[in-house]
Order: sequence, then structure tokens, then C-alpha cells
Amino acid sequence: MLINMEERSNYKNELLDAWEETYKKGQLTLWVFLALKERPRYVDEIKKFVADKSNGTISCEEQSLYRTLRKYKELDIVAYEQRPGQGGPERKYYYLTELGTELLHDFIERNIKLFFKSEIMSLIS
Repeated sequence: MLINMEERSNYKNELLDAWEETYKKGQLTLWVFLALKERPRYVDEIKKFVADKSNGTISCEEQSLYRTLRKYKELDIVAYEQRPGQGGPERKYYYLTELGTELLHDFIERNIKLFFKSEIMSLIS
């Protein structure tokens, strides 16, 4: 099948967009846990952390974030404490439990640190 360069470029961009969308969905938990590793945060702070630290490549809708946090709270990976809001109602500040901290550590050891191996770094470069 012969296609011109513009069609090829469009097709490649469609494939890349689809791959990135799948990648981003799978990354949300990691980014949320990284935000909570640093300190307890409320939902808007988590959302901002994810957008800022991923250079805007990963964003999350509030509903997705609440669903994710609720799921991990039920699994005793995340917990929250109520704190006064700034001139408004109380806010839930989420944090990693001891189990959540251990889980994040183990995930990073098994899945992230391998990208720092020289063999893998040379493939990425």
C-alpha cells in the first residue's frame, strides 16, 4: 500500500496519540502516589502536581482523581485527614499509608529504576 508523506505523517500521529492516551491512563496512579509521597495534598494540589511535574503531558479530571483515591483508600494504600480550607469548607488531605509508601517503593524498584540502567539508557538516547 502506497501512501503519500502527509497521509503517513497523519497516520503516525494517530498511532502516537493512541499510544500516549493508553500510556497516560496507566501512569495516573504513579503520578498520584508521587504527589502524595512528598506531602499530604488535597485534590486540586494533586491535579496541579501531576500537570506540573509531567510538563503538562499528563492531566487528570477531578472525577478520575476522586475515583482513583477512593479505590486506593478502600485498599488501605491511601488515607486522608480533614483540614480547614482557606476561607471555605474543610478539605480532605490525602496521604500514602505505610502500605502505600512500601508499594510505591517496590513499584519504583521493579519498574522505574530499570530505565536508569546504562543498556536501557542507550536505547532511549
